[in-house]
Amino acid sequence: MASIFTKIVNGEIPCYKVAETNDFLAFLDVNPNSKGHTLCIPKQEVDKIFDLDEATYNGLMSFSRRVALAIEKAIPCERVGVSVIGLEVPHAHVHLIPLHTMEDARFIKKEKLSTEEFQNLADAIKTRL
Repeated sequence: MASIFTKIVNGEIPCYKVAETNDFLAFLDVNPNSKGHTLCIPKQEVDKIFDLDEATYNGLMSFSRRVALAIEKAIPCERVGVSVIGLEVPHAHVHLIPLHTMEDARFIKKEKLSTEEFQNLADAIKTRL
């Protein structure tokens, strides 16, 4: 059965797209730790990040770096944190989280945003890629 991320890649579920290549997709997390929290995924569904072939793994990290640099330009924050956990969705993904305090990295406190706020954030990041 396709993961929720594969359904997003296939256009079955909408997302707030930030960046896309032939192999990777970045979109805002709809349950963000902080404003601008973005997920970067390979379009190919692979459960665990270290099960990706080396080229895809390196490509995902390079793509994530480009997105993180755009997030830093678009979202006022101390830095962009990176987290790879992989327990919630069986599809390799990188969390890019604008950090203001260590609490933003803990996946406990969540931001509530309107559709307009999500779209404005996605647009702000896109324009800085």
